[in-house]
Amino acid sequence: MFSVVIATHDSERALVRTLAVLVPGATAGIVREVIVADGGSGDETEQVADIAGCRFLSSNEPPGARLKAAAAIARGEWLMFLRPGAVPEASWIDETIAFVQRGSDAPQAAVFAAPGNDIRARLNRAFRRLPRPEQGLILRGSFYDALGGHRASAGDPEADLLRRIARRRLTTLGTRVATATI
Repeated sequence: MFSVVIATHDSERALVRTLAVLVPGATAGIVREVIVADGGSGDETEQVADIAGCRFLSSNEPPGARLKAAAAIARGEWLMFLRPGAVPEASWIDETIAFVQRGSDAPQAAVFAAPGNDIRARLNRAFRRLPRPEQGLILRGSFYDALGGHRASAGDPEADLLRRIARRRLTTLGTRVATATI
């Protein structure tokens, strides 16, 4: 169902944390593959990806180009973009399945809830602020393609994609995502 895409660069330790949280999703049958789009790491990122059974793409292209290339080879109908070190709470599996099942063919996407203060999250939603790229992104591959994917020229390609999706087409799931500090 999902192809998970993670852009890395010298991210071996953070990648381990993220891959570990994806294992139950693979066991449940919703994570079809994980694609690591690496920017020429000098650490053991490639070995971590290989041991975990991930597809590994290495390129010196900007992050946006790497993310778009990874999405182009994804086999899942749905894409999940996570940053290395992103650790969604255990409820992520049930919540993402529910999001996909209640969804229609309408262009829509979801992000995980930001960690921390509930009041700040409510204020951000009330003022229609866009989520941060650290919250991940879940969307159907066809919607990603219709948006033109990540842009190589964007300073922050993940924030740029969130802006193009627009708040009205984004659902914030109840599952929080923490960022591992390593």
